[in-house]
Amino acid sequence: MPQITIDYSDTMENAFDREGFARALHEATVEIAAAKPEACKTQFRPSAYTAFGYEDPGARGHAFVHVTIGLLAGRSDETKAKLTERVLHLLREHVADTAFRLHASAEVCDLDPSYRKFDR
Repeated sequence: MPQITIDYSDTMENAFDREGFARALHEATVEIAAAKPEACKTQFRPSAYTAFGYEDPGARGHAFVHVTIGLLAGRSDETKAKLTERVLHLLREHVADTAFRLHASAEVCDLDPSYRKFDR
């Protein structure tokens, strides 16, 4: 915990400072949601194919990024909203201003009570 997953268009591969974003996101998650730094884990999943509305699926004028943060239950809605807002702010800082239109979103959700983990 937290489990962080970032799905994004590979069209923004060179414009997305993933390392800097992950570091800043982990710091924000510790600060806002009282997570332990060593517990923060982020997985980046580039998508080679992303469609937008009715446009040609191969069009390169758009890019997409969605951040999902799964936390153990117990955080208030206000805490989750504050973290989500910080995520969007950090995306603005870590995605270079390029020719594509960026569609960015984020959500913070509770992990299911069945969540378990182990460290080796």
